[in-house]
Amino acid sequence: MSETKPVVLLAEELSPATIAALGPDFEIRRANGADRGELLSAIADVDAILVRSATQVDAEAIAAAQQLKVIARAGVGLDNVDIKAATQAGVMVVNAPTSNIISAAELTVGHVVSLSRHIPAANAALKNGEWKRSKYAGVELYEKTAGIIGLGRIGALVAARLQGFGMNVVAFDPYITAARAQQLGVKLVELDELLATSDFVTIHMPKTPETLGMLGADAFSKMKSSAYVVNVARGGLVDEDALYTALKDQQIAGAGIDVFVKEPSTDLPFFEFENVIVTPHLGASTEEAQEKAGVSVAKSVRLALAGELVPDAVNVAGGVIDESVRPGIPLIEKLGRIFTALTRDSLVSLDIEVAGEISTLDVKALELAALKGVFTDVVSEQVSYVNAPVLAEQRGVAARLITTTDSPEYRNVLNLRGSTSDGTQIAVSGTLTGPKQIEKLVGIDGFEIEIPIAEHLVVLRYQDRPGVVGSLGAILGERGVNIVGMQVAPNAETSEALVVLTVDNSLPEGTLEQVRHAVGADFAREVDLT
Repeated sequence: MSETKPVVLLAEELSPATIAALGPDFEIRRANGADRGELLSAIADVDAILVRSATQVDAEAIAAAQQLKVIARAGVGLDNVDIKAATQAGVMVVNAPTSNIISAAELTVGHVVSLSRHIPAANAALKNGEWKRSKYAGVELYEKTAGIIGLGRIGALVAARLQGFGMNVVAFDPYITAARAQQLGVKLVELDELLATSDFVTIHMPKTPETLGMLGADAFSKMKSSAYVVNVARGGLVDEDALYTALKDQQIAGAGIDVFVKEPSTDLPFFEFENVIVTPHLGASTEEAQEKAGVSVAKSVRLALAGELVPDAVNVAGGVIDESVRPGIPLIEKLGRIFTALTRDSLVSLDIEVAGEISTLDVKALELAALKGVFTDVVSEQVSYVNAPVLAEQRGVAARLITTTDSPEYRNVLNLRGSTSDGTQIAVSGTLTGPKQIEKLVGIDGFEIEIPIAEHLVVLRYQDRPGVVGSLGAILGERGVNIVGMQVAPNAETSEALVVLTVDNSLPEGTLEQVRHAVGADFAREVDLT
């Protein structure tokens, strides 16, 4: 019988390149996501859904999708996805945060140029049989000041393009350092100074309670009467009622608006002004952006359904993972599984410690990977980087991420330390060594070892005495078990010893108990990482 393929639902029209990026490993279904009844029926048994902006993936839709593991939005905004409901259901939400940045930056510049030279109005007049050169005389951008609110990825691209016109660029962004602004050739200023000195103001902020209506009556009162406002970011950043009043009272010279509080909007009051240029949310509407978005989320779906960490997941701590951190992800996930295999009772607390050079980087991904490893072999549901923290919370496990640069033995070392409900303390440590970044187990419960991690491990703790290793070898040899590697770690203070074996295959039934009895081990565990 052939294995059933995961089902991916395309709820809106997506490019052939998107389908190609998904590859042959999925069953592809299609539905009209804008038709509510059709969506709720189609989503019931799918593993992933790909949408653009017309499909509402809300709590009702998520509840109807019993097998859903990932929601992918082929674009930047996620207004049509209930992220909270998805997270509670253990469903990953991904988008394509960089797919439209060039398109959005270019449209912003298009609005700036069109406003400065009255291009749309002049075009409409001439096509209407009117030759009005003097009426549509404009201004040069050269040596004018552009004020950019939000110097993130799109804001930085806009800055570079406007500098190409010879404009002076100032910016307001409380999260950007002066060094970064200097690198971009931009002067950081306070918002009031930006508003007072800029000839063109563009906004590139996320939509939050703090930024809603950021350009409103107060802001317009501080701007030059010859200044223009451009918003290609999010509807609501510009107060639409205040914009109408500012234009009517000639507080500002004009505006270029691509996004609106309610969409579609076709008859807002400020549409009546000739010095206003409006476009129907075209920021991401280029062939290149649409294709990049589709391909990007298709790749994320592949990763998500494979249980991998997805850099573009929005409801897990992530973002771009530093190349120095990335090799530690599979290592710490294995350490989590080893940790669980060594426990005797339910876990109460877990410290995830990252020590060494990488501790100065963003290592949140390592915490997620550790939790995923810890729960992979103890819960019935599929464990992902999204629901692993939820599983920890549901089970009352207090997880804590600790970072320290102190790592005297190794360049970097990953430590898991925890307590179980019976009071037992457990600890495992691992590191990556050499040019090939070999995964090694370097510590268990205070015993120092160094052995490559393999799919099959055996861990024993016993009173140290002569002949134990020989007995081990004899029993395993009789059982046809090939020992690939062995590390013995004695503890002089307690007279105990810990031995870790790597073997070719799982132990035959009864072998572990035979070994435990033969060597008098007070602790014996087999770890299967297949």
